[in-house]
Amino acid sequence: QAQLVESGGGLVQAGGSLRLSCAASGIRLSSYFSTYVMGWFRQAPGKEREFVGVISRDGSGTYLTNSVEGRFIISRDNAKTTVYLQMNSLKPEDTAVYYCAAGAGIATMPAQYDYWGQGTQVTVSS
Repeated sequence: QAQLVESGGGLVQAGGSLRLSCAASGIRLSSYFSTYVMGWFRQAPGKEREFVGVISRDGSGTYLTNSVEGRFIISRDNAKTTVYLQMNSLKPEDTAVYYCAAGAGIATMPAQYDYWGQGTQVTVSS
């Protein structure tokens, strides 16, 4: 079964760091992982799911939303069928459920992605 599973979330103080992982499982996602653009999104209570960043198929290109640019880094390891979100200098406003997603191309809208993980909670205290 095609599946994306996020991990690495938790509680952290403002200014701290976390690294989220998103591992692909299932024959389709595993075999074709390198053909998928991988995105990260987040959703805070009462808010819309918002774009965080995206990484190209070979990992050579990344795009991050302005609010996290300079603090977050996206990377991927296609051999491990895993994408990462390194989060540094975390702020309370980063608190949200973080989701990874797989899609056909660079995109910033949730509807443009085909597969989604279950999400992992990130809570940043002040």
